[in-house]
Amino acid sequence: MYCVYVDGQYGTTGLKIKDYLSKHQNVQILTIDYEKRRDPETRKKYMNEADIVFLCLPDQAAKEAVKLIENSETRIIDASSAHRIDDDWAYGIPELGPTQRDRIKNSKRVSVPGCHATAAILALSPLVKGGIVPKNYPAAIFSVTGYSGGGKDVIAKYESGNRDRHLDIPRHYALSQNHKHLPEIQKYAGLDDKPMLIPVICDYYKGLAVSIPLFSNKLAKDHSPEEIRHFLANYYSGEPFVNVMPNETEGFLEDGSFDITACNDTNRAELFVLGNDDRIMLMTRLDNLGKGASGAAIQCMNIMLEIPEQTGLV
Repeated sequence: MYCVYVDGQYGTTGLKIKDYLSKHQNVQILTIDYEKRRDPETRKKYMNEADIVFLCLPDQAAKEAVKLIENSETRIIDASSAHRIDDDWAYGIPELGPTQRDRIKNSKRVSVPGCHATAAILALSPLVKGGIVPKNYPAAIFSVTGYSGGGKDVIAKYESGNRDRHLDIPRHYALSQNHKHLPEIQKYAGLDDKPMLIPVICDYYKGLAVSIPLFSNKLAKDHSPEEIRHFLANYYSGEPFVNVMPNETEGFLEDGSFDITACNDTNRAELFVLGNDDRIMLMTRLDNLGKGASGAAIQCMNIMLEIPEQTGLV
């Protein structure tokens, strides 16, 4: 039995991680009193007693929390964006490549990816590595997400009984192109330049879909949607949590439209390759609180503890 402590266990991601852990047969959760959740000495005590510490904190607070851990055996899984492009931290997408699981397993510091980043990287990274999408491709990423990704304050605004009317409609944000997921997307997708990221928050709780257009005449050579789909299916063959979806019948569409929420309450990511031979659309959907955050954190913990990867997630 492993001892696990969640620092920030009363926030959106922390609560979801605790929910996963409560059904996990291999761990014991160290629970801090709500009144002492910000007391550094109490937090320090729990952190140094734990085998695994999850950090579910703002970036600066996560950096400060790392300093509280003096036990060299304690391993950290950080859900913030503070360490995502730090080479001393393993990046928490096990499906990133053939050596990534070993990198996570052997690391004492793992950074959980962002939800937009996870969806974009799963679609783009294999194609860049495979030479299908050039490294200098001007990638544009359109991402639609439920409001839970904004955290407790945003959730409270959306669920308020007297909320502002502008919350009723989809809202573009991060319009200055400085979204905190951009550096990790560039690094782990293997792009020469930061992509355009156009996130849109909508009036539903959770579920995320990323769309990335590819123009065939801008690729290394012309590829049909089916050729790209076949390449991705081979790349992710055998992966328990990444499915490349067949599109012969487009049976996943509802009256011709795409269901963003179909992966909710799972740790699954589904990839689609749509369009025609000239204009191809990559799409990834996932639960922004599952594979996009807390589920990914539990998946990494299982790998670090060398227990079956799907434990507590299926």
